[in-house]
Amino acid sequence: MTFDELNLNKPLLNALDDLGYTTPTTIQQKVFSVVMSGQDVCGIAQTGTGKTFAYLLPCLRQFQFSKEKLPQLLIIVPTRELVVQVAEAARKLTTYMNLTVVGVYGGVNMKAQLAEVQQGLDILVATPGRLADLLLNGALKTKAIKKLVIDEFDEMLNLGFRTQLKIILDLLPHKRQNLLFSATLTDDVEQLINAYFNKPVRVEAAPTGTPLENIEQTAYLVPNFYTKINLLTLLLNRNSVMTKVLVFVATKQLADQLYDHLETEFPDQLSVIHSNKAQNQRFEAVNKFKDGTYRILIATDIIARGIDVADVSHVVNFDLPDVPENYIHRIGRTGRADKTGIAISFITESAKEQQAAIEKLMNQPIPLLPLPESLVISDELTDDEKPKVYMKTVEVKIPKREEVGPAFHEKSDKNKKVNVRRDIAAEKMLKYGRPIKRVGGKKKRE
Repeated sequence: MTFDELNLNKPLLNALDDLGYTTPTTIQQKVFSVVMSGQDVCGIAQTGTGKTFAYLLPCLRQFQFSKEKLPQLLIIVPTRELVVQVAEAARKLTTYMNLTVVGVYGGVNMKAQLAEVQQGLDILVATPGRLADLLLNGALKTKAIKKLVIDEFDEMLNLGFRTQLKIILDLLPHKRQNLLFSATLTDDVEQLINAYFNKPVRVEAAPTGTPLENIEQTAYLVPNFYTKINLLTLLLNRNSVMTKVLVFVATKQLADQLYDHLETEFPDQLSVIHSNKAQNQRFEAVNKFKDGTYRILIATDIIARGIDVADVSHVVNFDLPDVPENYIHRIGRTGRADKTGIAISFITESAKEQQAAIEKLMNQPIPLLPLPESLVISDELTDDEKPKVYMKTVEVKIPKREEVGPAFHEKSDKNKKVNVRRDIAAEKMLKYGRPIKRVGGKKKRE
């Protein structure tokens, strides 16, 4: 099937011709007719399967022009990078349609974005946090929204946007078409689908965990962090085909640490991206990696679904992910558009459990390769890798309460103070043997 066989109008076909696209992907074919029917959609597809065009094409095909310039199509995505990517894709497809596309996201001053929104727009692409801000302060009118797209729904929930999503969904018009796209269908995703969507038609491009056929997967068993650095350096120096390498690490701290070690060996060839980096620095790193200025990009999982980089030659899992599905998303950054790609994983003894979970998800093992003979095996360990020394705790026996005596001695009778009313007459009787009476101001003994 070609795009000409889909029910697309001339402006969209011309835009696709300009972009060089002729054949729709599996998810694009399956989703198109369901969206055109007006039903809610739940699309299950991995990264790199063409999800963005899968929802943009039918939504733009059904777009109805309005003089009000209020958003009719709302697209929510989890990251800033994805906002830029989706907004750019929408602009390219609407080259011949005279539509205004605006992207908003957090981490930058809201005034400029607010001004764009108030000038009028047709399509809004947003992250949940910034969108909730615009809705709660009344800056965004939602009465014209006809279609809602939530892309990377599972990742959005993983990043903690549940509250913002509920606020947004409660404030949108009740009568709308909902298009949900997710790589995995978790219990959290199912709960929100049942609460807010109208029995969506499930469209699946490939089962979750299906490894991409055009990606060659290999792995090395590596003892520690510094040996991993030596192995990555060796592979990069030895293999000239590693032209555009995406390296995934477990944490932001490890990303910075790896960057510091590789920078001296590969000056001006690499950058690092994670959530602590400034927005301008993140965009610059991605753009220079895209255009080939940088050969290596070190990243945490925030980038796994957040950018679209063509011609990634290799994905290196410097650390295996804790969530096995994320392995599929990571390696899906290479081998795109029917091109072959290579995914290499470094596996330590402590990561064997993650390896087993990934292989169970894929229903196939990751082929292991022997370590190169020239590899320098490091004995140096990071603080996390050093064996933990546990001191034996000697418990002090605390005596039972009943075995503990009083912390004071009984006072003598004369030192006891008792707050009682004194009987002076009785005291005098005790002292003198008879009562004492006063007569005419003088004491008189009876």
